Amino acid sequence: MTLAQIAPLLHATIMNGPVDFESTVVSHVVASDLMSDVLVAHTENFILITSLASDQMIRTADLVGASGVILVNGKQPPASLTKLAKELEMPLLGTALPKFEACLAAGQALLQETTA
Repeated sequence: MTLAQIAPLLHATIMNGPVDFESTVVSHVVASDLMSDVLVAHTENFILITSLASDQMIRTADLVGASGVILVNGKQPPASLTKLAKELEMPLLGTALPKFEACLAAGQALLQETTA
């Protein structure tokens, strides 16, 4: 499944969509506001779902090779975060959904794709 296919399921707005956004593959979800927990996540092709809207979060997502980041709870990123996401070519989306509901929707979509 691609990040572009997941976005509408979460009613997400695209805050930064790099050139390869449409083809960015996602097969796992990691949800955390603690970047130390994200640093020990050993998985590939994952999206980070978080309510932490900081430069540290986007740098951590880039460091661990996240496919993209989804900000939940309607959080609006500061200009520095959006600018850094563009510089790092990190897809950044936002949704008004709470973290649990965003994880549930993304997880169900990924599960349906693998069982189809």
